[in-house]
Formats: sequence, structure tokens, C-alpha cells
Amino acid sequence: MIVKMKFINISGPRSDIDRVTDLYLSRYEIQLESALSELKTVDNLRPFIEINPYRDALNKAVQFVELLPNVQDIVPDTSLGLNDMFEIVRKANEDYMSLEEKKEKLKKKTEQLRTKQQVIAPFRPLDCDLHHVLNYRFINYRFGRIAVEYYHKMLKYLMEDLGAIFVEGERDESYVYGAYFVSPGEVQKVDAVFRSLHFERIELKDEFEGTPSYAYQTLDSEIARIHIEIEDLDKAAGEMLSDRAPQLVAAKNRLEELSNNFDVRKLAARVEDKKEDYYILCGWMAEDDVEKFLAEIKEDDKVFVVVEDDHDTFFGEPPTKLENPKLFKPFEMFIQMYGLPASNEMDPTVFVGLTYSFIFGVMFGDVGQGLLLFIGGGLIFHFKKAPLAGIIATAGIFSTIFGFLFGSIFGFENVLPALWLRPIDHMTTLPFLGKLNTVFIIAVAFGMGIILLAMILHIINALKSHDAEGAWFDANGVAGFIFYASAVASIVLFMTGNSLPAGFVMAVMFGVPLLLIFFKKPLTRLIQKRADKMEESKAMFIVEGFFELFETLLSYFSNTISFIRIGAFAVSHAAIMEVVLMLAGAEEGNPNWIVIVLGNLFVCGLEGLIVGIQVLRLEYYEMFSRFYKGTGRAFQPYTKKTNKK
Repeated sequence: MIVKMKFINISGPRSDIDRVTDLYLSRYEIQLESALSELKTVDNLRPFIEINPYRDALNKAVQFVELLPNVQDIVPDTSLGLNDMFEIVRKANEDYMSLEEKKEKLKKKTEQLRTKQQVIAPFRPLDCDLHHVLNYRFINYRFGRIAVEYYHKMLKYLMEDLGAIFVEGERDESYVYGAYFVSPGEVQKVDAVFRSLHFERIELKDEFEGTPSYAYQTLDSEIARIHIEIEDLDKAAGEMLSDRAPQLVAAKNRLEELSNNFDVRKLAARVEDKKEDYYILCGWMAEDDVEKFLAEIKEDDKVFVVVEDDHDTFFGEPPTKLENPKLFKPFEMFIQMYGLPASNEMDPTVFVGLTYSFIFGVMFGDVGQGLLLFIGGGLIFHFKKAPLAGIIATAGIFSTIFGFLFGSIFGFENVLPALWLRPIDHMTTLPFLGKLNTVFIIAVAFGMGIILLAMILHIINALKSHDAEGAWFDANGVAGFIFYASAVASIVLFMTGNSLPAGFVMAVMFGVPLLLIFFKKPLTRLIQKRADKMEESKAMFIVEGFFELFETLLSYFSNTISFIRIGAFAVSHAAIMEVVLMLAGAEEGNPNWIVIVLGNLFVCGLEGLIVGIQVLRLEYYEMFSRFYKGTGRAFQPYTKKTNKK
């Protein structure tokens, strides 16, 4: 059901706002609205312009708590005062930043070493002492790289007459790395040749010892040593935070409360004149909470509360808060997916819970598979609190019930007696139609009943919202209900072999409701005593009315026939399980139990998913579309209830 909401104004001395939010409002759920925009009739309203003093410390506390392992197992230290919490966070931040600064220096050093590695890496195959080479006095050298295609040309055409030695290092798909050595007298000529071959020089600094390979390994060892130092610093930071874990968790929790309470100022307003300076807060609160709140502040002379009775006129539509029995609570997920009910609508959660579970049970009737859904969904819901798991568990109960009614357990239909009928076998003979599967007939009859019930819910919702057209002349209103109920009654009389009413009675039963639906707009204006005229011409009105009426009749038929899917899935489920048992060789008396187990799991998963989607489709398109709008907005309290005393 929808919790009844009240719009309240809370005011008091400006300096008392933190005490009120911390002592009272943090213990209730209240959706605060902007006082500046809601209280348009109050003069001299001004916004609060203050910086949150808890935000920085809270951000640091959150950062440190997120670094702690198994936070949920840490017991907060509740003995700390507010100043102690600030000091704990400040000292932890100081020590943490000191360790982080050391880490950053080591990381920069690592990057520098990696840069050196990248320079020296391509020359590792060269067997020479780099320090000696870089200090040659009578031989010129050039380290660098040359494109592969030019390297091959150099070897083929130039190398014999070049007067230089090229020592190859590593190569990749594009380049050959290495160095060439040349006498000082030939250096200009050789350099010119290598420039024409697009040789790219790589400068090596005299900072390496031994061969390039040895220098690379030395740098690698140095990087590994620095990584160990960084890991030691991380470990030290973790130990430092773990030693202060109870204090940090307590500081984070309390600072979060205080920060949220302080941020209430964003929605509050100030009224300041020569004599007074006070705050105003306003918002929506559940009626029961309002009564408790008023009783609690009765002796507090610094808090003033006004409950607005005519809130719809001045403050708009109340937010929607749903409160249903635990059994139906998971089905609120389906309501939220479609849209929350407005304050003047009925909450369809219980209706959805009952109809969804019932229809699912009919379409998926099997004792064994129903129990699997119930146990699996129940366990997941117990540990994870997932709404969908709760829905699966409830649907599994109804699947089990209809499994007994159909006499089916894990697909076997010769173990349990059918308490009602077997969907795949039971047939019924009807006039004009002949033999039909009984489950199909019952599914359509059930659909007719559901559609009539949805029309009744539509009428109730329309009356609650003072919608005369919707209540009396709509296709789902009183006129539509009478027409559809007359059609249902006539079909039942014909199929059961009873005589139909006289022609004049039939004309009244069907004709009058259709005329009311056709002329719903002018009739509504007549009831409401409105003087406005129709926007369209009479001819256009008749054409539009005719096609709308035709669409209405077509929707009655299609929505009713749509419920055949209930019987179809009940029969198909039994047929699929027959196939599984046939593949397992159950008919021969020596079944393959592995095939039976895997087949049941496959059917339980895949067909269960398909049936769940099909039932949801029936809910949304065949039922919700008739009575439910879902135009409400969610109730969003600025903080959840706490048990703080």
C-alpha cells in the first residue's frame, strides 16, 4: 500500500539547525524540498551560504576506510569525541602522505631507470664494454637504427667499399639496431652514406658499466629492488591504517552523519530581519512519523513545526513510498520498473504478487522444479536480499501447488496422482468449437475474470482522482465494464447450453455501453457543466469515434485471447518434459538419470525464464494498461532511519 504523506515546515533559531537535524531528523525519513522554491508566500527568504566543515575530513576518512580489509568486521570506537575524530584523520593523513611522498619518489626513479633500459635494450647483443667504447679516442662510433629495407641494400651494395664496420644488435619488423665504427679520416664520408640510408642516431650517455646486456640486467635488478621498497611502504601504510581502524571507521560514520546533516542547508532557507534570524526546512514525511516527531519535540521550545493540510494545492503531488507485507515486498521491483503509483492511485503490489505467482504456477506446474525454484530463490533472497530471488521463491511455491494439481514431479506423471487434471490430456467439448484442451478454456475464462477485475480497479482509481470520463465512459470504466461483462455472460450462457437473453435486452446490454463510450467526451463536458466546444468538426468527431470504438472492441478480443498463452505454456511444459524423459529412455524402464537431471535443470532455467517474461508481459499489457498509470515519483529521504538514541 501507499504510505500517506504529510507536508511539514520546521523552523527555529538559525544556530540550532545542526542540533535539530542530528537529534531529530536523522532518526526519521523525510524528503526535504527546497524551501526557497516551495515557500513562495513567505517573504525575506534567503539561502544558506556556508562551507561544509566536515567534507574534507570525511573524504579523507572514506579514502582510508576503503583501504581497510574486511571493514564490515571492524567494531567502531564509539568513545571518541568530535575533536578526537578530526585529530585521528589529520594524523593518519599526515603519516599516509609521508609514505605516499616516498613512494612517488621511488616511482619516478623507476621510470627513469625504465627509460634508460629502453635506450640500452636494442643493443644487448653487442659484446663490448660501453664505458670503453664511449671513450674511444681514435675510432668514431655511431649508435642508432636503420630501416630493414635500407639495411639489406647497405649489406648488398655498400658495405664492402664503405670503410666502416656495422655491428648488429636487435631487430624488429621495421628496424635493425646497432652501431657502426669508422676511422676519423673516413667519418664524413661514412656519415653521409648512412644519412642517405636514413640512419637514425641514438645518443648513449656514459653512465653504463660493462656490456649492454650487463647494464640492462643491472638496471632490471635496481628496478626490482625499488619495487620491494614500494611494497614495504604499502605494507607500512596498511599496518598504520589497520592499527587505527576502529577509530577511522568511527570517524567516517560520524563525520558522514554530520556532513549530511550540514548539507541540509542546501535545501533550507533563512529568514533574517532586525529581531530574528531563523531557518526554515520543509518536506514530506510519513503520517505516522509526523505524529511521533510532534510528540518528541513537544517539550523542545526551540523547534516549531507546522503540518500543511492542503498540501496538494500549494506543494504539488506527494512522493510515493510503498509499504507492503514481507511476502509481497519483492514484487515492488516490478511496480518500480513500470512506474510508481501516484498518491491518488491504488498500489498494485499485492495484486501483482498474487496474479503473477498464480499464473506462473499454472504455466510451470511441477512439484520438483517448483521446489527447486523455491529453495534456490529463497536461499539467494535470504543471503543477498535480491528482490528477483524473492519473486522466484514465491513463484516456486505456486509451481509446486499446481504440480500436485497436475500430478507432475520432475516431468514424471505416473508417480503422483493428478488432484485436478493433466494439461496435455484433458479435453472438453464446447458448442460450435468442438473439442478443445481444457486448460485453454480455463485460461481464457481466467483472463476474462482478470480483465473485469482490472476494470473495477480502473473505476476505483478514476473515482479517487475525480476523473469522471475515466470512471463512467472510458473503455475500462463503468460503460466498458458493462459491455465486457455482458459479452462474458453471453459467451458463458452459450457455451453451457443455456438460452441467451431476448434481442431487445441484448441490444441494450451491448448498444448502450458502446454509445456511452462513443460519446464520452460530450457526456463528460455535460456532467462537468463545461461550456467549451469540441475542437474538431462533427464529421471528424464521428470518424475518430468510430475508429476508437473499433480499436476498443479489437483490444477486448486480443487481450482476452492473449491469456491462451497460460494454457499453451502449461501444455508445452508437460510436452517438453515428455521429450526429456523420452531422451533419457524412461519409457523403457531403465532411465539415464544424468539426462533426466540435466534436462530438468535446463527446462527449469530456460523455460522458467521464458515463463517469467511472458507472465510479466501479461501483467503490463493485459492488466496494468487497463487501470494503472504509474506517474508517481519516488520518496527519497535525505537520510535513512537510524536507531540512534
